[in-house]
Amino acid sequence: MRIGTTELILILAVVVIIFGPTQIPKLTKMFGKSVKSFREGVGEEGKKDDAGQSES
Repeated sequence: MRIGTTELILILAVVVIIFGPTQIPKLTKMFGKSVKSFREGVGEEGKKDDAGQSES
């Protein structure tokens, strides 16, 4: 299932209606920070897993 242009425009319109145009930059910044911390957390877990495997 692929999301087309129409669906993306509809989602964007709903987000603008709910949060307002002034809140969108704050939301995207917060989302970016969340993704960054998630990637860092996953990277740390990978390092822990690698260290655990080499010890056995």
